[in-house]
Amino acid sequence: MKLWLLRHGQAEPQARRDADRQLTAHGRKEVLQSAGHLAGHALDGILASPYVRAQQTAELVREALGFAGAVGTAPWLTPDDDPRDVLRFLDGRDEQNLLLVSHQPLIGALGGLLVHGSRDEALPMGTASLAELEGDCPLAGLMNLVSLYHPGHS
Repeated sequence: MKLWLLRHGQAEPQARRDADRQLTAHGRKEVLQSAGHLAGHALDGILASPYVRAQQTAELVREALGFAGAVGTAPWLTPDDDPRDVLRFLDGRDEQNLLLVSHQPLIGALGGLLVHGSRDEALPMGTASLAELEGDCPLAGLMNLVSLYHPGHS
């Protein structure tokens, strides 16, 4: 299984609610840079947090890749969700090439849990950072970090 973890691009600093914050022009550019690293990889699905900035990020990636499927909304991918809960939700999924679009601190902690077996060893995920993980299944400590891309730092 290949699992890609993508943090949303840079978002506006304020909105009525945190969930309503939208991507900035710079954030859109960052996302498109990261999407370029997904080119050539066949995705079975894209799941994103319901927050506006994550949905916008996922949609930009979907369009850039020409992915025919819809972006799925995963209510368990919000910033303060527990990465162990994410693993429980992933356990019942059939995709072998899945992109998750989420936020800090969840996305870094999830990567750390999958690779190191501990959410305390979080992956460093700046805005629009993309981690590629590979393993037999998404279980704590059983996936390998294949690559970690940070836009603007390649």
